[in-house]
Amino acid sequence: MVPCIVRTLRPLAHTQGPQVPPEKPLTASSTATLSEGTAAPYTPVRTARSTTLPLRTLPYHVLQWGQPQLGTPPLVMVHGWMDVAASYQFVVDALSSERWVIAPDWRGFGRTPAGGADCFWFPDYLADLDALLDHVSPDAPVDLVGHSMGGNVVMLYAGIRPDRIRTLVNLEGFGLPATRPAQAPTRYAQWLDELKALRQGDKDLKTYASQEAVAQRLQKTNPRLTADKALWLAGQWAAPDAQGQWRILGEAGHKLVNPQLYRVEEVLAVYQRISAPVLAVEASHNQMAKWWQNRYTLDEYHERLTSVSQVSVATVDDAGHMLHHDQPEAVASLIEGHLERHVTAV
Repeated sequence: MVPCIVRTLRPLAHTQGPQVPPEKPLTASSTATLSEGTAAPYTPVRTARSTTLPLRTLPYHVLQWGQPQLGTPPLVMVHGWMDVAASYQFVVDALSSERWVIAPDWRGFGRTPAGGADCFWFPDYLADLDALLDHVSPDAPVDLVGHSMGGNVVMLYAGIRPDRIRTLVNLEGFGLPATRPAQAPTRYAQWLDELKALRQGDKDLKTYASQEAVAQRLQKTNPRLTADKALWLAGQWAAPDAQGQWRILGEAGHKLVNPQLYRVEEVLAVYQRISAPVLAVEASHNQMAKWWQNRYTLDEYHERLTSVSQVSVATVDDAGHMLHHDQPEAVASLIEGHLERHVTAV
């Protein structure tokens, strides 16, 4: 078992529902043939069911594992930027007990359409999550997990709707560097320029010749990802077009800069309202220095977390940012241990 360390941060002083209808099982890819001699893709232990829910104005693609259990709310898992719901398959397979797990493709990712949008806003993710929870668990708080961008979403949601969350696990959802009001004019101008570039096709996502080529791209980004998992993920992360080229299942508009500045004071005000116990999980190979060039550090993130009344921090060894791919057993164990420590009978 991969070792992980859990520690508790000292806080700052500061003032069952409708079943989602099953549709079709999730398979290794939306096509079918791999090149001769290619290693076999990962075989899921627990089969996901692909479903579509009408959430707000969109037909939302949602994966489900397991079945609703009387007295136990769903475990809802939301993915990060340029990822898909199926990314959680390895963690679901590593859970020690059966659980009704729900994972959506965010709008404009995977098999959830963008609804014609050419850019994407955090408030929409919050509203989409709110609509999803109203559908799957209208009368009981849920256990919520988010990775990266999804981790940022769930941290905000838990402070905005504290009564809807029973426990929270944040996988490397660090937030963003602090900003200054003086940055606003330049940021808006950058956004407008990037919208023009998007319309001109300059932001188009790269295509790939085959599922294997997509898998190689995933392994280049994450060297810890094994070949079988990479090949399986490639079939969820991309799909072939009419010309046989494999296209990433994500909208290019997600690449645009957010025109709204990240206001740390607002984020901390939200964090102070979180009532659920939070487990913040980090990878031993922390990449914040690479991403932000010392404009935002792990120590700053930990300082922000002290605004949360109940928070512990865990580190997963031999893992990078995609820790749910690198060490799914360790991540699953941390999630289940967090639940065991904090959940009382519903």
